[in-house]
Amino acid sequence: MSSIIDWVNNLLWGNLLIFLLIGTGLLFTVRTGFIQFRHFGHMFKVMKSSRKTDSSGISSFQALCTSLAARVGTGNLAGVAIAVTLGGPGAVFWMWLIAILGMATSFAESSLAQLYKTTDDDGNYRGGPSYYMEKGLGKRWMGVLFSVFLIVAFGLVFNAIQANSIAGAIHEAFGVEKWIVGIVVVIASALVIFGGIKGIARFAEVVVPIMALAYVLVALAVIIMNISEIPAVFALIFKSAFGFHEAGAGAVGAAMMQGIKRGLFSNEAGMGSAPNAAATATPYPPHPASQGYVQMLGVFVDTIVICTATAAIILLSYDQGLTGDGIALTQQALSLQVGSWGSAFVGIAIIFFAFTSIVGNYSYAETNLIFLEHNHKAGLLFFRLAVLGMVMFGALVKIDVIWNMADVSMGMMAIINLVAILMLSGVVVKIAKDYNQQLDKGQVPHFNAADYPELDSQIESDIWNKKPE
Repeated sequence: MSSIIDWVNNLLWGNLLIFLLIGTGLLFTVRTGFIQFRHFGHMFKVMKSSRKTDSSGISSFQALCTSLAARVGTGNLAGVAIAVTLGGPGAVFWMWLIAILGMATSFAESSLAQLYKTTDDDGNYRGGPSYYMEKGLGKRWMGVLFSVFLIVAFGLVFNAIQANSIAGAIHEAFGVEKWIVGIVVVIASALVIFGGIKGIARFAEVVVPIMALAYVLVALAVIIMNISEIPAVFALIFKSAFGFHEAGAGAVGAAMMQGIKRGLFSNEAGMGSAPNAAATATPYPPHPASQGYVQMLGVFVDTIVICTATAAIILLSYDQGLTGDGIALTQQALSLQVGSWGSAFVGIAIIFFAFTSIVGNYSYAETNLIFLEHNHKAGLLFFRLAVLGMVMFGALVKIDVIWNMADVSMGMMAIINLVAILMLSGVVVKIAKDYNQQLDKGQVPHFNAADYPELDSQIESDIWNKKPE
């Protein structure tokens, strides 16, 4: 099984996905007029009115926190460490690049998710790639395939990874047996996921900002303590990224592959996961493109801010004989900088980071399970139990196999989603242009379904007539 997984990973990540991710990011960057640069400040302005909602949706702030709950997790602490270990310091540069390009991709997929969203049997907004594949492309089979891969990836495999990191970090910091940690995480996860999407959103909007701010502040303190060494760290990253620090082209290839893989796992831009959260929001301004800006901000916070914080902690200790792997490497690096409490701090941080990822991941999987079977009550109960089983499994098994399984599942998701948004790129450009024309006139952008007669049979105009509360 391990050999098969490795073979598929090499096939996916050797050439195909790297070119597809970079190419798609470049395409949407150009076709939207370099939106992530030109409207960088607007991402923050949209958040000023992010608390508005209606009876069917969650607020834009809750949607951002739910997507960050899934994004900000093991990838930010363990994933960066793995990228640096396997790809060298240059992997950090490729993480940055894929995030910057991914901001435009995230804008596209999240705007589409908003445009084609629907309501479930309980009156809650649902949407995401599977929905815009069915409604926008008329290809339900494509949506079904994507949903199956997402359910396997986010509902099962990724949650096993998060539990693995929690158990490993607590064992490293406090010596607690992993099976005990697994049981505690299963119980805590059950309490949240049985509350449904709105319960998850309420949980995320409280926990995510606190945990992210605390971690960034500690990293900032480490940077200030070592401010004279920061230019050398940046030089090391850029030299390694282009092979000037290592011998041979193989090092460049390893840095690129690891940076892009771990970058995608962390920020999820183009993977098709965050749009599931974006679709559940009541957007303000009431236009699909506003959620595109919100989720662009999510990619920026995840990779450019939090992953860079982890990279700084590790690289400032890079020449001091670090021996750990994954989360243990980050713990050792911080301990070298601030003392023994650093390992415990990372252990506590990963508990919150990874636990919120578990509940955020679950919310994505639930949306896609509902897409597959509209009468979902019995299936939902069975699936929740399966998720909790994988959490326990992940707490106990060896990490390498799980990470490789994650690479395969997220790679397949990304391919299907990237093909879909490329096919719908014309729609993305239209709604982005409509939003920006209204913005340039000093208006609060509003989406008027009547202006898009070609989409009349594809979108639910009743949804867009509802007013935020």
